[in-house]
Amino acid sequence: MKNIFIMGVFAMGILVSCNSQKKNGDHTHDGSEPHSHASENLANVNDYFGAYELVDESYGTKTKVTLTATERVMVTNALPNHKTGEFPNPGNPNAISAQNRTYNFPLHPKYIGNATWAREPGVALNGIKFEPGTAEVVACETGESYRVEALQDVIDLGLDFNHAHVQPTGAYHYHGTPTSVINDFDTGEDLVHVGFAHDGFPMYYSKSGKYKPSFKALDGDREGEDCSYENPHQSIDISVGGHHDGTYTSDFEYVEGSGDLDECNGITIEGKYMYLVTNEFPYIGRCLMGAVSQKEGRAAGIGQGRGGQGPNGRPGGKRPSFDEIIEMMDANSDNKISKTEAKGPLNENFEDFDKNKDGFLTKEEFENEGNRKGNRPPKNN
Repeated sequence: MKNIFIMGVFAMGILVSCNSQKKNGDHTHDGSEPHSHASENLANVNDYFGAYELVDESYGTKTKVTLTATERVMVTNALPNHKTGEFPNPGNPNAISAQNRTYNFPLHPKYIGNATWAREPGVALNGIKFEPGTAEVVACETGESYRVEALQDVIDLGLDFNHAHVQPTGAYHYHGTPTSVINDFDTGEDLVHVGFAHDGFPMYYSKSGKYKPSFKALDGDREGEDCSYENPHQSIDISVGGHHDGTYTSDFEYVEGSGDLDECNGITIEGKYMYLVTNEFPYIGRCLMGAVSQKEGRAAGIGQGRGGQGPNGRPGGKRPSFDEIIEMMDANSDNKISKTEAKGPLNENFEDFDKNKDGFLTKEEFENEGNRKGNRPPKNN
């Protein structure tokens, strides 16, 4: 049985805590008879808007949330409190390890209504981050590049039954609906509270699926020849031709009003704005509609909005701008591309772009060489 302990804040400000260090988990609430909280009681706690503590000794989970006058502060070791798939596995060579992260969410979120792209839009209640996009790219010699979606059948990225896998740092993270989180935090209502976005608005999952995203697959076929996918372990020739079937992020475009949710997968229900995690693309919103602090924005990979364009800012796999190259390849978020980060033709022709030979590609170098070569990475010879 999981040893999960929950600490809630009640309306009169009484702090309720469950001390996992006491024998058999016994504790008291305001001098009442000793009792204990066990894992089956997790589903009965439906207010994760207050302070709480989640400790699971069987999985090593330690997540504690406290409130200040302006912030919700989550301190977590980012270890999941539920079963996962086997890691490493053939599609994901990484092992899960503790991360020790601190997240600061606005306690009183401010809706702006201007979509701002976010690589990591939010964090689940158990301290595991949501990161819907991937860093995997199929690059074509004809100049096109396609960001690979995590939920697809062409390239095995080693996702488990929680639609999650592990980064090289050891960070376990969700790319789609977090199955175990939904089950654990289900209170019987249609909307299951699963996390908080970095702008402070809550994230939910609708069990009925009645709220539909407003993204549609593009018409027509993809372009690109002599395309391949590479990672440190393999190189695969990929044919990108055919209709837009959801394998790549650019297969979709946002069509305002075509569904119930906005371009960030958000909606206002009973006067309250929230984000929904959905079974359909984009699964988890790729942008935020609220104000985000500069510190948290940097940590979450938050950048300028893409206007009314699709989630990767460009439909149909057109040749990318430097900002899109950064989004696809900048693994350490330093706003530069190293040769090890560069993929496809950009990697093979890296020296043509890196004029100062410092091993990094800047926006100025990319644009100068791009203008000279027709605004595209040169083809292989």
